[in-house]
Amino acid sequence: MKKPVANHYRLFISSVHKELAAERRAVKDFITHDPLLSRFISDVFLFEDIPAGDRQPEDIYLDEVEQRDIYLAILGNEYGWQNEDGKSPTELEFDHATKTHRERLVFVKGNDDKAREPDMAKLVSRASRQVTRRRFSDTHGLIREVYASLVECLENRGVLRSTPFDDSVCDGATLRDIDKAQVTAFVETAEATGRLKLKGSRAPKAVLQNFNLLREGEPTNAAILLFGKNPRRFFNNAQVHCFHFHGTEKRKPIASQQPYEGRLIEVIDQAVEFVLGKIDRSVGTRAKSTQAPVEFEIPRPVIVEAIVNAVTHRNYRHNGFVQVIVFADRVEVWNPGELPPGLTPDLLRKPHGPIPRNPLIAEPLFRVKYVEKAGTGTTDMIADCREAGLPEPDFEQRGPHFVVTLWRDWLTNEVLAGLNLNERQLKALAHVKKTGKINNSQYQQITGATRKTATRDLDDLVGKHVLMRVGEKRGIHYLLAGNK
Repeated sequence: MKKPVANHYRLFISSVHKELAAERRAVKDFITHDPLLSRFISDVFLFEDIPAGDRQPEDIYLDEVEQRDIYLAILGNEYGWQNEDGKSPTELEFDHATKTHRERLVFVKGNDDKAREPDMAKLVSRASRQVTRRRFSDTHGLIREVYASLVECLENRGVLRSTPFDDSVCDGATLRDIDKAQVTAFVETAEATGRLKLKGSRAPKAVLQNFNLLREGEPTNAAILLFGKNPRRFFNNAQVHCFHFHGTEKRKPIASQQPYEGRLIEVIDQAVEFVLGKIDRSVGTRAKSTQAPVEFEIPRPVIVEAIVNAVTHRNYRHNGFVQVIVFADRVEVWNPGELPPGLTPDLLRKPHGPIPRNPLIAEPLFRVKYVEKAGTGTTDMIADCREAGLPEPDFEQRGPHFVVTLWRDWLTNEVLAGLNLNERQLKALAHVKKTGKINNSQYQQITGATRKTATRDLDDLVGKHVLMRVGEKRGIHYLLAGNK
C-alpha cells in the first residue's frame, strides 16, 4: 500500500455506477480543483478512472476502500447489480469501510425514501443509524454538502487549524464570570474521590490554569460551562431538556417536561434525578445495612453514563439541545453531534479507547468520577443492563443526533399475561433476564423440552417480539428484544 504524504488524504467515492455517474464525477472535479481541499486530499478514486480493459462490472473495489482514508458514498434510488448473496458493490464497500474503520461520509439524493428500491431504502436507513447522512436535491447542493463535510473532517484531523470549542476563549467572559466557590468545591470533591492531588496554589485562578481552562488569563468555553456563574449568558444551547410521555411515542399531551440549564455538573445531576423520578423503583430490606437499599428498574449508573456522555461529548457548535425522554418502555438520550471518526455504534459494544470530543470538559468530570478514561462506559452500560435483566442499550445515529436508548423492563407480569406464553417460555425468559441470552440447547436443559419443541417455542417468542435471534447456524442464540 502506498503511504500518503503527511497531512494528505486519499478518498474513495462509492455509488451505483450508472445512476449517479454525473454527480460522482462532479464531486471529484470539485475536490481536485478546489484551492483548499486539493491541498489536503491528494487522491480521489472513481471506478471509471480505471482503464476499461482492467474493469469488470462485478468487481468490488474493497482493496481500494481499505487503501483510502475517507469513504464517501452517494446514494440514490437504485440499488444496482447484486452478487450471489444479494449484496450490491455499494453496500459491500460501505460495510468494508465500516469494518476497516475508514471515516465515512454519506450523501443521499432526494427526500422521498418510498421512491427508492427496497434494498437501497434499507441501506439508506442502516447508514443513517451509523453516521450523519446529508441529503441533497441537485449537484450544486451535493457539492455544498461535500465541501462542508470535508472541511469538518479536516478540522477534526487537526490539519485545518481551528481552535477546538472547549479550548477557545469564551467571547465576552472574564474571571469575574467564574464562580470561585464552585472551583473550591470541585477541588474538595476531586480530592475526596482520590483522583486529584493538588500541588501548589489552591486559588481558583491557579486551579483553572492547572486544568488548562484559561487562555492568556481569560476563561475558555469549558471554564464557563463548568464553573461559570451564569453559563446561559454565553451559551443558549447548553441545556438539557427532559420530557416524560406516558405512552411509547413522542405525542401530546406531555406528562411533564423540564429544561435544565446552568453549570454542567448541576445540569447532569438534575437530568438524572428527573429520570429516576419517572421510572419504577423497589426498596429492599435492611439486612446488609441500616438503610434499606433502593433499586431502580434501569440501574442508576447506566442512566448517569448516558446523560454524562451526551453532555460531555456533544457538539457545542450545534444549536440543538441534549434531550432526555422517558417513555413507558424506554429512555432515550439525544445528543447533538455524531461519533468521532473511526468509531461506530457497533464498536461501542466492544472495548475501545476514549476519544473525547471536548477533552477540557471531560478532564474535570473524570476527576470527580463522572466519566472514566478507559473507554469502558458503554460496555459497562451493556453489562449493567444484562445483570438487571434488561435488553442491551441501543446506539444509533438519527440524522444530526446520536441517540442512546435504554430499555425499561417492559415485560411486566401484565404484559406477559397478555402474550399467552406457556410455562416453558416463562421459565426460559426468567433465565434470559438473569443471564442475558439463551440458545436452543439451554432451552432444552432448562425446560426439559425436545429440540423440536424448543425451536417452536423460541420461534414463537421471536414472532411476539419478546426475543430476537442473533448469529447463524450453530452460533444462533436469543437476546431480549426491546419493545420496538
